[in-house]
Amino acid sequence: MAELVIYNTLTRREEPFVPREPGKVYMYACGLTPQAPAHVGHMRGVVVMDIVQRWLEQLGYEVHFVQNFTDIDDKIIRRAQEEGITTAQVAEKYSKMYIEDALALGVRLPHFVKVTENMDAIIEMVQRLVEDGYAYSVDGDVYFEVKKFPEYGKLSGRSVEEMLAGARIEVDERKRNPEDFALWKSAKPGEPAWDSPWGKGRPGWHIECSALSLKYLGPSFDIHAGGMDLIFPHHENEIAQSEAYLHCQQPFARYWLHWGPVRLRQEKMSKSTGVVVPIRELRQQYEPAVIRYFLLMVHYRTPLEFSYERLDEAKAALERIRTAYQRGQAYLREHGDTDTDSLVAEPYLQQFRAAMNHDFNTAQALAAVFEVVRELNTRLNAPELSAQSNTAAIQGLLDALRWMMETVLGVSLSVPAAAQSELVEQLMHHIIAWRQELRSRKLYDLADRIRDELKTMGILLEDTPQGTTWRMGERVQ
Repeated sequence: MAELVIYNTLTRREEPFVPREPGKVYMYACGLTPQAPAHVGHMRGVVVMDIVQRWLEQLGYEVHFVQNFTDIDDKIIRRAQEEGITTAQVAEKYSKMYIEDALALGVRLPHFVKVTENMDAIIEMVQRLVEDGYAYSVDGDVYFEVKKFPEYGKLSGRSVEEMLAGARIEVDERKRNPEDFALWKSAKPGEPAWDSPWGKGRPGWHIECSALSLKYLGPSFDIHAGGMDLIFPHHENEIAQSEAYLHCQQPFARYWLHWGPVRLRQEKMSKSTGVVVPIRELRQQYEPAVIRYFLLMVHYRTPLEFSYERLDEAKAALERIRTAYQRGQAYLREHGDTDTDSLVAEPYLQQFRAAMNHDFNTAQALAAVFEVVRELNTRLNAPELSAQSNTAAIQGLLDALRWMMETVLGVSLSVPAAAQSELVEQLMHHIIAWRQELRSRKLYDLADRIRDELKTMGILLEDTPQGTTWRMGERVQ
């Protein structure tokens, strides 16, 4: 296997990727709290992890990818009250929408796990932390005592004092220290609750991901991922409680991968601030493949500024790639089957592989894609090249382009049916106008030839006193 290098947030440097088990990768990503429609920022993480999984599989790994749904939360409870339905119905409604949006963007779904279906594992983990002296209970609530974990802050690189200064921490005089965080919350009247050794309640946010990732992937799994906004406090707290639970005998996770935020007018896209572009609305304006391409235009760790101008750039770039691909296919249909010359594409494939092996750098990978497009257009515009050798080279370039775009980057090279239909309408409008001009010049033979050739393609022209119309019919051989 080629050497893959990943930037590890924990060590703050790029490191060669060495999995826990040879040939297998176990990875976890913090998922959605499903209480509203997903926005573009949510989809960036989904697409990033899809790219990570696709590339790991291309390197020969068997990938086990788990992602959670936090299907019980204060926000879900509020949404249920607003909509007059249960918290379970809220979570189911917005989880389903999220999955539909992800599938539309070409994402292959991970193994989704729900918090409410894994309460036993969560309660067991909290109970062990209490028994081992890392946590304490107060009036039905359970808190992790941060001072009992000396390495607290190693992910974010900040001291407890710095983190306290930069964080909003709820004042609770019952806590031993201001920085201690909740593992279990006692039930409030009318809220969903589960039985526990400390009374009815529900888990705190941080413990959920620790318990689920350890249950489904085991300790020292390979990749733990999430947005950069989760580094503190969520992932910092996950490390503390997980490694305390494991008695610090092994790391909770080996590599920490974080993607940058999507920004709108320089603000992070977030439901809490209302600065969002719902992915459902955007899908009505742009083809999903264009949205996916837009999300891949910069390296995943770089903040991505959302704008319709950038989306239009993505649309134009994808159209250029697709046009070259379609021209190549048409050339092969005209010149017949031939052997494949894969050597002509090899330099660009090497460039592409190097980009993906360097921390999944899709921006550089797309640069290699455009090198293939350039070479393809050069050969399609060079009639002096021998047909046989050129055809073999074009076949090799098309194979490379299809592997890069569809297999690895997950961006379809096929033009959607709706777009094709619109294009055909525009084209036929022009053909009918050109044919009418030929007839006005009394060039009837040429006008009839256009009609007859279209008929062989299954396109029927009908001349009437009101003008010429067209419709699809049977192909005539």
